Amino acid sequence: MIKIVADTTSGIPVAKAKEMDIAYIPQVIMFGEKSYFDDKDLDTDTFLKMLVESSTLPQTAAPPPALYNPIYEEFGGKGNTIFVICPSTKQSGTARSATIAAQDFPDADIRIIDTMVIGAGLASLVIKAKEWAAMGWDANTIEKELIDLIHREKNYFVVDTLEFLHKGGRIGGAKALFGGLLQVKPILGIRTGQAEPIESQRTHRRALQRLKELVISECPKGEESMLAVMHGDAEDVANKLAEEFAATFELSSVPVYELPPAFLVHAGPGVLGVSFFTQKAK
Repeated sequence: MIKIVADTTSGIPVAKAKEMDIAYIPQVIMFGEKSYFDDKDLDTDTFLKMLVESSTLPQTAAPPPALYNPIYEEFGGKGNTIFVICPSTKQSGTARSATIAAQDFPDADIRIIDTMVIGAGLASLVIKAKEWAAMGWDANTIEKELIDLIHREKNYFVVDTLEFLHKGGRIGGAKALFGGLLQVKPILGIRTGQAEPIESQRTHRRALQRLKELVISECPKGEESMLAVMHGDAEDVANKLAEEFAATFELSSVPVYELPPAFLVHAGPGVLGVSFFTQKAK
């Protein structure tokens, strides 16, 4: 048996993860001295209201290792493989927590995968791994194909401001844009696990248009691209963008993921992103 473990940084709705029989781990959001699990205590809408009203920036924490123990205990038996598909280790301590918990189960086949991404790209990887497991693929093949996909994932984000990334320490190479350019609308991408600047535009409208151009020029046609849109407090724009991409790439639909609080702590409200996978090398 193969068990897939994921967490809320993927943006997969909690109900969908449960429906797919994916073991789902929450991130921790802290406002001052109070902490919340973002799978049951705090949804995105509630978080955004609290963020606007808070005088200080909330903090995030990786799920404690203890949350993984019951999953490892239940599915770590002989003949089973557990895949823990984690967000970028440069953005989150989730993989570290999963690894610490795994030390108590030395005989279990627990494979912790650093996807080097977060958000919709992570969701696509989790869902694809679950599909492969349901098809009866063996663990080694799933791991090999996951690693191949990880190196083919591309993403672009438009954020309203770099302020949240800067304050949260997740700005990576995009720090070169910070300073007197807070009014610039940057296009960012997660590259080698951290936020990097792609380019910047003077208006949100132009940044969004440029994001579309980048995706159209680089994303292959067909379902294998696993094209997906993600957003934080920008549902109408995200849905419209998904409809435009579906028509452009001749897809039946393009999924839209609402980014979780653990992402929005650093990106801020109004963020819009796209993830897709380039063609496999022949």
